[in-house]
Amino acid sequence: MHKFWEIPISNAAVPEGSGVPESLQIGPVRIAPATVLAPMAGVTDTVFRRFIRNASFLRSAEDVMAVPYPDDETAISLRSNEVSGCGLIMTEFTSADGLFRTREKKRKRYLHFYEDEHPISAQLFGSDPYTLAGSAKIVEDAGFDMVDLNLGCPAKRVVKCNGGSGLLKDLPAIGKIFEAVRAAVKIPFTVKVRLGWDDENIVCVPLARMAEECGLNAVALHARTREQGYSGTARWEWIAEVKSAVKIPVIGNGDIRSPEDAVAMVAQTGCDGVMIGRTAASNPWIFRQIRQFADTGSYDRPTDADRYQMIRTYFQMLVDEQMQGTVGKMKQFVAWFTHGVVGGSALRRAVYSANQGPEILASVDRFFEELFSGRAVAAEVPSPGSFELDLLPACGD
Repeated sequence: MHKFWEIPISNAAVPEGSGVPESLQIGPVRIAPATVLAPMAGVTDTVFRRFIRNASFLRSAEDVMAVPYPDDETAISLRSNEVSGCGLIMTEFTSADGLFRTREKKRKRYLHFYEDEHPISAQLFGSDPYTLAGSAKIVEDAGFDMVDLNLGCPAKRVVKCNGGSGLLKDLPAIGKIFEAVRAAVKIPFTVKVRLGWDDENIVCVPLARMAEECGLNAVALHARTREQGYSGTARWEWIAEVKSAVKIPVIGNGDIRSPEDAVAMVAQTGCDGVMIGRTAASNPWIFRQIRQFADTGSYDRPTDADRYQMIRTYFQMLVDEQMQGTVGKMKQFVAWFTHGVVGGSALRRAVYSANQGPEILASVDRFFEELFSGRAVAAEVPSPGSFELDLLPACGD
Protein backbone atom coordinates (compact mmCIF):
# COMPACT_ATOMS: atom_id res chain seq x y z
CA MET A 1 0.00 0.00 0.00
CA HIS A 2 1.33 3.43 -0.94
CA LYS A 3 1.81 5.90 1.86
CA PHE A 4 -0.40 8.94 1.51
CA TRP A 5 2.38 11.40 0.64
CA GLU A 6 4.02 9.21 -2.01
CA ILE A 7 1.47 10.05 -4.72
CA PRO A 8 1.93 13.57 -6.10
CA ILE A 9 -0.94 15.93 -6.76
CA SER A 10 -0.61 18.53 -9.50
CA ASN A 11 -1.56 22.07 -8.50
CA ALA A 12 -0.36 23.72 -11.69
CA ALA A 13 -3.84 24.36 -13.05
CA VAL A 14 -5.14 26.37 -10.09
CA PRO A 15 -6.66 29.62 -11.45
CA GLU A 16 -5.39 32.86 -9.98
CA GLY A 17 -7.60 34.12 -7.16
CA SER A 18 -8.89 30.64 -6.26
CA GLY A 19 -9.29 29.66 -2.66
CA VAL A 20 -11.24 27.67 -0.11
CA PRO A 21 -14.64 29.30 0.55
CA GLU A 22 -14.81 31.60 3.55
CA SER A 23 -17.89 29.84 4.88
CA LEU A 24 -20.25 26.94 4.35
CA GLN A 25 -23.88 26.75 5.46
CA ILE A 26 -25.15 23.34 6.57
CA GLY A 27 -28.76 23.82 7.58
CA PRO A 28 -28.75 26.53 10.26
CA VAL A 29 -25.08 25.89 11.13
CA ARG A 30 -22.48 28.22 9.63
CA ILE A 31 -19.03 26.67 9.11
CA ALA A 32 -16.36 29.35 8.78
CA PRO A 33 -14.01 28.80 7.08
CA ALA A 34 -15.28 25.91 4.95
CA THR A 35 -12.75 23.43 6.33
CA VAL A 36 -13.53 20.25 8.28
CA LEU A 37 -11.41 17.98 10.45
CA ALA A 38 -12.35 14.48 9.26
CA PRO A 39 -13.63 11.92 11.75
CA MET A 40 -10.85 9.40 12.37
CA ALA A 41 -11.17 6.21 14.39
CA GLY A 42 -8.81 6.20 17.37
CA VAL A 43 -7.73 9.77 16.67
CA THR A 44 -10.35 12.52 16.90
CA ASP A 45 -11.18 12.36 20.58
CA THR A 46 -11.84 15.56 22.50
CA VAL A 47 -8.14 16.22 23.16
CA PHE A 48 -7.11 15.91 19.52
CA ARG A 49 -10.09 17.97 18.34
CA ARG A 50 -9.29 20.81 20.72
CA PHE A 51 -5.61 20.54 19.90
CA ILE A 52 -6.27 20.91 16.15
CA ARG A 53 -8.73 23.75 16.69
CA ASN A 54 -6.10 25.54 18.79
CA ALA A 55 -3.30 24.96 16.31
CA SER A 56 -5.51 26.48 13.61
CA PHE A 57 -5.78 29.93 15.14
CA LEU A 58 -4.16 32.77 13.21
CA ARG A 59 -2.08 33.85 16.17
CA SER A 60 1.18 32.64 17.60
CA ALA A 61 1.27 29.07 18.85
CA GLU A 62 2.45 30.26 22.25
CA ASP A 63 -0.58 32.56 22.67
CA VAL A 64 -3.05 29.89 21.71
CA MET A 65 -1.53 26.83 23.32
CA ALA A 66 -0.94 28.64 26.60
CA VAL A 67 -4.66 28.23 27.34
CA PRO A 68 -5.57 24.62 26.48
CA TYR A 69 -8.60 24.65 28.79
CA PRO A 70 -9.88 28.23 29.19
CA ASP A 71 -12.86 29.32 31.22
CA ASP A 72 -16.06 30.11 29.30
CA GLU A 73 -15.29 33.83 28.92
CA THR A 74 -11.77 33.15 27.62
CA ALA A 75 -13.08 30.48 25.30
CA ILE A 76 -15.51 32.90 23.72
CA SER A 77 -12.84 35.54 23.13
CA LEU A 78 -9.98 33.25 22.08
CA ARG A 79 -11.73 30.42 20.31
CA SER A 80 -14.36 32.06 18.18
CA ASN A 81 -14.94 29.93 15.10
CA GLU A 82 -14.46 33.09 13.08
CA VAL A 83 -10.72 33.27 13.84
CA SER A 84 -9.81 29.61 13.63
CA GLY A 85 -8.65 28.05 10.40
CA CYS A 86 -10.66 24.89 11.19
CA GLY A 87 -14.37 25.50 10.73
CA LEU A 88 -15.86 22.18 11.86
CA ILE A 89 -14.58 19.30 13.98
CA MET A 90 -16.01 15.78 14.08
CA THR A 91 -15.91 12.94 16.59
CA GLU A 92 -14.48 9.50 16.03
CA PHE A 93 -17.04 7.27 14.38
CA THR A 94 -19.22 5.65 17.03
CA SER A 95 -21.22 2.45 16.86
CA ALA A 96 -24.91 3.33 16.79
CA ASP A 97 -25.77 -0.06 18.23
CA GLY A 98 -23.30 0.33 21.08
CA LEU A 99 -24.45 3.88 21.84
CA PHE A 100 -28.13 2.95 21.72
CA ARG A 101 -27.69 0.04 24.13
CA THR A 102 -25.28 1.74 26.53
CA ARG A 103 -26.52 3.14 29.80
CA GLU A 104 -26.87 6.88 29.88
CA LYS A 105 -24.04 7.30 32.42
CA LYS A 106 -21.56 5.54 30.13
CA ARG A 107 -22.57 7.44 26.99
CA LYS A 108 -20.43 10.38 28.05
CA ARG A 109 -17.37 8.31 27.27
CA TYR A 110 -18.39 8.28 23.62
CA LEU A 111 -20.00 11.71 23.35
CA HIS A 112 -17.89 13.89 25.64
CA PHE A 113 -17.01 17.34 24.29
CA TYR A 114 -16.37 20.83 25.63
CA GLU A 115 -18.48 23.89 24.89
CA ASP A 116 -15.70 25.60 22.96
CA GLU A 117 -15.67 22.72 20.43
CA HIS A 118 -18.76 24.08 18.69
CA PRO A 119 -19.61 23.65 15.90
CA ILE A 120 -19.12 19.92 16.28
CA SER A 121 -20.61 16.91 14.52
CA ALA A 122 -20.95 13.38 15.88
CA GLN A 123 -20.42 10.54 13.40
CA LEU A 124 -22.29 7.24 13.71
CA PHE A 125 -21.98 3.94 11.90
CA GLY A 126 -24.32 0.98 11.73
CA SER A 127 -26.86 -0.68 9.49
CA ASP A 128 -30.12 -0.80 11.44
CA PRO A 129 -32.42 2.19 10.78
CA TYR A 130 -34.07 1.94 14.21
CA THR A 131 -30.87 2.00 16.27
CA LEU A 132 -29.28 4.64 14.03
CA ALA A 133 -32.35 6.87 14.46
CA GLY A 134 -32.31 6.35 18.22
CA SER A 135 -28.59 7.07 18.44
CA ALA A 136 -28.99 10.19 16.32
CA LYS A 137 -31.58 11.42 18.81
CA ILE A 138 -29.13 10.74 21.65
CA VAL A 139 -26.54 12.80 19.77
CA GLU A 140 -29.02 15.65 19.32
CA ASP A 141 -29.99 15.59 23.00
CA ALA A 142 -26.30 15.64 23.97
CA GLY A 143 -25.96 19.07 22.33
CA PHE A 144 -24.10 18.28 19.12
CA ASP A 145 -24.66 20.69 16.25
CA MET A 146 -24.92 17.94 13.61
CA VAL A 147 -25.02 14.18 13.17
CA ASP A 148 -23.19 12.35 10.39
CA LEU A 149 -23.56 8.85 8.97
CA ASN A 150 -20.40 6.92 8.07
CA LEU A 151 -20.68 5.15 4.71
CA GLY A 152 -16.97 5.22 4.00
CA CYS A 153 -14.99 3.21 6.54
CA PRO A 154 -13.21 0.34 4.71
CA ALA A 155 -12.15 -1.57 7.84
CA LYS A 156 -13.03 -5.27 7.58
CA ARG A 157 -14.48 -5.46 11.08
CA VAL A 158 -16.93 -2.65 10.23
CA VAL A 159 -17.78 -3.86 6.73
CA LYS A 160 -18.39 -7.37 8.07
CA CYS A 161 -21.28 -5.94 10.10
CA ASN A 162 -22.63 -4.21 6.99
CA GLY A 163 -21.53 -0.83 8.36
CA GLY A 164 -19.37 1.88 6.82
CA SER A 165 -18.61 1.27 3.16
CA GLY A 166 -20.25 -2.18 3.43
CA LEU A 167 -23.62 -0.48 2.93
CA LEU A 168 -22.57 0.89 -0.44
CA LYS A 169 -23.70 -2.41 -1.95
CA ASP A 170 -27.30 -1.78 -0.87
CA LEU A 171 -28.74 1.63 -1.79
CA PRO A 172 -32.32 0.73 -0.75
CA ALA A 173 -31.06 -0.08 2.76
CA ILE A 174 -29.26 3.28 2.86
CA GLY A 175 -32.48 5.00 1.83
CA LYS A 176 -34.33 3.48 4.78
CA ILE A 177 -31.59 4.68 7.14
CA PHE A 178 -31.72 8.18 5.66
CA GLU A 179 -35.49 8.36 6.17
CA ALA A 180 -35.40 7.01 9.74
CA VAL A 181 -32.62 9.30 10.96
CA ARG A 182 -34.04 12.35 9.21
CA ALA A 183 -37.40 11.78 10.89
CA ALA A 184 -35.75 11.36 14.31
CA VAL A 185 -33.75 14.61 14.58
CA LYS A 186 -34.07 18.30 13.79
CA ILE A 187 -30.32 19.09 13.73
CA PRO A 188 -28.50 18.91 10.38
CA PHE A 189 -27.99 15.37 9.15
CA THR A 190 -25.05 14.70 6.81
CA VAL A 191 -23.32 11.68 5.29
CA LYS A 192 -19.72 10.80 4.44
CA VAL A 193 -19.37 8.35 1.56
CA ARG A 194 -16.86 6.78 -0.81
CA LEU A 195 -17.18 6.46 -4.56
CA GLY A 196 -18.58 2.95 -4.20
CA TRP A 197 -17.49 -0.57 -3.40
CA ASP A 198 -15.16 -0.88 -6.42
CA ASP A 199 -14.70 0.54 -9.92
CA GLU A 200 -17.58 -1.56 -11.26
CA ASN A 201 -19.92 -0.28 -8.57
CA ILE A 202 -19.49 3.50 -8.27
CA VAL A 203 -22.66 4.80 -6.62
CA CYS A 204 -21.70 8.20 -5.20
CA VAL A 205 -23.87 10.23 -7.61
CA PRO A 206 -27.16 8.34 -7.13
CA LEU A 207 -26.41 8.07 -3.41
CA ALA A 208 -25.93 11.85 -3.15
CA ARG A 209 -29.18 12.44 -5.04
CA MET A 210 -31.00 10.10 -2.65
CA ALA A 211 -29.48 11.93 0.33
CA GLU A 212 -30.82 15.22 -1.02
CA GLU A 213 -34.28 13.73 -1.66
CA CYS A 214 -34.39 12.36 1.89
CA GLY A 215 -33.66 15.77 3.39
CA LEU A 216 -29.99 15.42 4.32
CA ASN A 217 -28.14 18.71 4.61
CA ALA A 218 -24.73 17.91 3.08
CA VAL A 219 -22.62 15.10 1.67
CA ALA A 220 -18.86 14.58 2.06
CA LEU A 221 -17.13 12.43 -0.53
CA HIS A 222 -13.83 10.62 -0.05
CA ALA A 223 -12.93 10.14 -3.69
CA ARG A 224 -11.75 6.53 -3.47
CA THR A 225 -13.59 3.21 -3.58
CA ARG A 226 -13.72 0.82 -0.66
CA GLU A 227 -11.51 -1.56 -2.65
CA GLN A 228 -8.82 1.15 -2.93
CA GLY A 229 -8.64 1.70 0.81
CA TYR A 230 -6.12 4.55 1.05
CA SER A 231 -4.01 3.49 -1.93
CA GLY A 232 -3.81 5.12 -5.33
CA THR A 233 -4.91 8.66 -6.09
CA ALA A 234 -8.18 10.19 -4.97
CA ARG A 235 -10.30 10.81 -8.06
CA TRP A 236 -11.43 14.36 -7.60
CA GLU A 237 -13.43 14.33 -10.83
CA TRP A 238 -16.13 12.39 -8.98
CA ILE A 239 -16.41 15.17 -6.43
CA ALA A 240 -17.21 17.47 -9.36
CA GLU A 241 -19.80 14.94 -10.61
CA VAL A 242 -21.54 14.86 -7.24
CA LYS A 243 -21.43 18.65 -6.99
CA SER A 244 -23.14 18.90 -10.38
CA ALA A 245 -25.80 16.39 -9.36
CA VAL A 246 -27.11 17.97 -6.14
CA LYS A 247 -27.89 21.37 -4.64
CA ILE A 248 -26.97 20.54 -1.06
CA PRO A 249 -23.37 21.35 0.00
CA VAL A 250 -20.68 18.94 -1.14
CA ILE A 251 -17.46 18.58 0.89
CA GLY A 252 -14.41 17.13 -0.88
CA ASN A 253 -12.05 14.70 0.84
CA GLY A 254 -8.92 12.84 -0.24
CA ASP A 255 -5.25 13.68 -0.87
CA ILE A 256 -5.20 17.19 0.59
CA ARG A 257 -1.64 17.44 1.91
CA SER A 258 -1.00 21.17 1.53
CA PRO A 259 -2.87 24.47 1.21
CA GLU A 260 -2.21 24.30 -2.53
CA ASP A 261 -4.00 20.94 -2.67
CA ALA A 262 -7.02 22.35 -0.85
CA VAL A 263 -7.26 25.26 -3.27
CA ALA A 264 -6.76 22.93 -6.23
CA MET A 265 -9.59 20.66 -5.10
CA VAL A 266 -12.03 23.56 -4.84
CA ALA A 267 -10.94 24.98 -8.19
CA GLN A 268 -11.15 21.64 -9.99
CA THR A 269 -14.39 20.34 -8.44
CA GLY A 270 -16.41 23.35 -7.31
CA CYS A 271 -16.93 21.72 -3.92
CA ASP A 272 -18.31 23.86 -1.11
CA GLY A 273 -15.71 22.87 1.47
CA VAL A 274 -12.76 20.57 2.13
CA MET A 275 -12.28 17.81 4.70
CA ILE A 276 -8.81 16.86 5.96
CA GLY A 277 -7.87 13.87 8.08
CA ARG A 278 -4.51 12.12 7.96
CA THR A 279 -2.55 15.23 6.99
CA ALA A 280 -3.73 16.91 10.19
CA ALA A 281 -2.06 14.16 12.22
CA SER A 282 1.38 14.90 10.78
CA ASN A 283 0.85 18.63 10.15
CA PRO A 284 -1.55 20.07 12.76
CA TRP A 285 -1.00 23.52 11.24
CA ILE A 286 -2.65 22.59 7.91
CA PHE A 287 -5.89 24.49 8.61
CA ARG A 288 -4.05 27.62 9.72
CA GLN A 289 -1.85 27.37 6.63
CA ILE A 290 -4.90 27.13 4.36
CA ARG A 291 -6.30 30.29 5.95
CA GLN A 292 -2.97 32.08 5.59
CA PHE A 293 -2.67 30.97 1.97
CA ALA A 294 -6.14 32.35 1.23
CA ASP A 295 -5.33 35.68 2.89
CA THR A 296 -1.77 36.28 1.69
CA GLY A 297 -0.84 33.74 -0.98
CA SER A 298 1.80 32.22 1.33
CA TYR A 299 1.93 30.40 4.64
CA ASP A 300 4.27 29.66 7.54
CA ARG A 301 6.30 26.46 7.64
CA PRO A 302 6.78 24.98 11.11
CA THR A 303 10.20 25.28 12.71
CA ASP A 304 11.71 22.78 15.15
CA ALA A 305 10.62 25.14 17.92
CA ASP A 306 7.05 24.99 16.60
CA ARG A 307 7.21 21.20 16.55
CA TYR A 308 8.48 21.11 20.12
CA GLN A 309 5.65 23.41 21.24
CA MET A 310 3.15 21.27 19.36
CA ILE A 311 4.32 17.91 20.71
CA ARG A 312 4.70 19.24 24.25
CA THR A 313 1.25 20.84 24.20
CA TYR A 314 -0.61 17.82 22.87
CA PHE A 315 1.11 15.42 25.25
CA GLN A 316 0.44 17.75 28.20
CA MET A 317 -3.23 17.98 27.21
CA LEU A 318 -3.43 14.18 27.23
CA VAL A 319 -1.87 14.01 30.69
CA ASP A 320 -4.14 16.77 32.04
CA GLU A 321 -7.27 15.13 30.64
CA GLN A 322 -6.34 11.84 32.39
CA MET A 323 -7.88 9.87 29.58
CA GLN A 324 -7.69 6.11 29.52
CA GLY A 325 -4.82 5.01 27.30
CA THR A 326 -2.89 8.30 27.51
CA VAL A 327 0.53 6.64 27.19
CA GLY A 328 -0.68 4.59 24.25
CA LYS A 329 -1.90 7.77 22.54
CA MET A 330 1.49 9.40 23.03
CA LYS A 331 3.24 6.43 21.46
CA GLN A 332 0.71 6.38 18.63
CA PHE A 333 1.19 10.03 17.72
CA VAL A 334 4.92 10.46 18.14
CA ALA A 335 5.59 8.89 14.72
CA TRP A 336 3.44 11.50 13.01
CA PHE A 337 4.55 14.43 15.11
CA THR A 338 8.27 13.82 14.59
CA HIS A 339 7.95 13.66 10.80
CA GLY A 340 10.59 16.09 9.47
CA VAL A 341 12.52 16.42 12.75
CA VAL A 342 16.21 15.57 12.30
CA GLY A 343 17.11 12.71 14.61
CA GLY A 344 13.45 12.17 15.46
CA SER A 345 13.99 8.42 15.66
CA ALA A 346 15.80 8.94 18.98
CA LEU A 347 12.73 10.64 20.43
CA ARG A 348 10.47 7.91 19.11
CA ARG A 349 12.64 5.25 20.77
CA ALA A 350 12.54 7.17 24.07
CA VAL A 351 8.75 7.48 23.93
CA TYR A 352 8.23 3.84 22.99
CA SER A 353 10.32 2.68 25.95
CA ALA A 354 8.52 4.89 28.50
CA ASN A 355 5.63 3.72 30.68
CA GLN A 356 4.20 6.94 32.14
CA GLY A 357 3.06 10.28 30.79
CA PRO A 358 5.42 12.47 32.84
CA GLU A 359 8.33 10.27 31.75
CA ILE A 360 7.40 10.86 28.11
CA LEU A 361 7.08 14.62 28.64
CA ALA A 362 10.55 14.64 30.18
CA SER A 363 11.98 12.77 27.21
CA VAL A 364 10.42 15.33 24.83
CA ASP A 365 11.95 18.21 26.80
CA ARG A 366 15.34 16.50 26.91
CA PHE A 367 15.37 15.71 23.18
CA PHE A 368 14.57 19.24 22.06
CA GLU A 369 16.89 20.83 24.62
CA GLU A 370 19.72 18.81 23.12
CA LEU A 371 18.57 19.59 19.60
CA PHE A 372 18.45 23.34 20.22
CA SER A 373 21.79 23.34 22.02
CA GLY A 374 23.47 21.49 19.17
CA ARG A 375 24.28 18.49 21.37
CA ALA A 376 21.95 16.15 19.50
CA VAL A 377 23.72 13.66 17.29
CA ALA A 378 23.07 14.53 13.67
CA ALA A 379 21.07 11.83 11.97
CA GLU A 380 20.01 11.22 8.44
CA VAL A 381 16.40 12.23 7.93
CA PRO A 382 14.55 8.95 7.34
CA SER A 383 12.56 8.47 4.19
CA PRO A 384 8.78 8.75 4.57
CA GLY A 385 8.40 5.02 4.06
CA SER A 386 10.48 4.26 7.15
CA PHE A 387 8.07 5.88 9.58
CA GLU A 388 5.74 3.77 11.69
CA LEU A 389 2.81 4.37 9.35
CA ASP A 390 0.94 1.25 10.36
CA LEU A 391 -0.48 3.57 12.98
CA LEU A 392 -2.38 5.59 10.40
CA PRO A 393 -6.10 5.63 11.20
CA ALA A 394 -8.19 2.89 9.67
CA CYS A 395 -11.07 5.28 8.90
CA GLY A 396 -10.67 8.91 7.93
CA ASP A 397 -8.73 10.87 5.33
